[in-house]
Amino acid sequence: MNKLKVGVLGATGAVGQRFAQLLSHHPYFDLTVLAASGRSAGKTYREATHWILTDPMPSELADLTVQDMSTSLDCQLLFSALPTDQAQEWEVPLAAAGYGLFTNAGPHRMDADVPLLLPEVNPGHLAMLLRQKEQRGWERGFIVANSNCTAMPMVMALAPLVTQFGVDAVIANSMQAISGAGYPGVPSLDMIDNIVPFIGESEEIKMSEESNKMLGQWVNQELVSAGIAISAHCNRVPVSDGHTVTLSVRFKNKPSLDDIVAAWQNWQPLPQQLKLPSAPQPALVVRSESNRPQPRLDRNTGRGMATVIGRLRPCEVLDVRFVTLAHNTIRGAAGGSILNAELMYAQGML
Repeated sequence: MNKLKVGVLGATGAVGQRFAQLLSHHPYFDLTVLAASGRSAGKTYREATHWILTDPMPSELADLTVQDMSTSLDCQLLFSALPTDQAQEWEVPLAAAGYGLFTNAGPHRMDADVPLLLPEVNPGHLAMLLRQKEQRGWERGFIVANSNCTAMPMVMALAPLVTQFGVDAVIANSMQAISGAGYPGVPSLDMIDNIVPFIGESEEIKMSEESNKMLGQWVNQELVSAGIAISAHCNRVPVSDGHTVTLSVRFKNKPSLDDIVAAWQNWQPLPQQLKLPSAPQPALVVRSESNRPQPRLDRNTGRGMATVIGRLRPCEVLDVRFVTLAHNTIRGAAGGSILNAELMYAQGML
């Protein structure tokens, strides 16, 4: 298969570095463009980037010149790690200019014509792109978004349960890693010996709105929300990487605990069937130990792309409760966006 030329927007930031790392030597994509703000443009990637990942900067990227933001970048697809204000400025013009845009940023996630894609859960939502192109007059360009990095592990754990048993209500409590705030993130004196029970005005809203969009159904050219009542409380905790979410769930058709485990373990969604390069095998890893999952032990499961679930037990308020965990900057950010592109590539949509 011929590789497609791709670029990363916001390439010098924390998520941009993850994109660069994961796209290095990718079997489908050839990373040829690294773009960032004007203060980085003109420098080599090595000079412009304060590299914060544990693995070294890919050697083939180190001497690439960082380019300024432009609608004339020499590539076909773009992966956006732009901050919100720059994403609002650049993403629509770039899609209008003909680029396929896979964004990790938030401004377009809830647009009615933008797929909020989690490939294991809602690959059929890519049908929204037909409406997107018709309504916006785009011939080749498009925008596909991936979700908030905390909603993602919750939705992954819920998806097979929604399909088999129906989910009526969820209480979610997140313990979100400091890397979710970007770099340098939360000041150390706010984070050491502390938990911050507030991340942002919209964080808890995203947990409900984005989850219901991803779990909804695309029917007759309209998205029907999953309609699940979700009560979320989001906390920042002193963990480097890995978002943990504890869930209590009420079902429409109450299953046994064994039924739930079987639903998770037997789930074989489309990316796993297609054996996409970034798709973890399996998508969900169920731990039987009473003290798992833990961020330090489990965040890199499936090369950081798997969702790890544990502590399934009855709930005295709803029906059951359990814990779910995913790596927030890999599966919840750059890796998730790359998997979106892999799905479209494998289906001949690029």
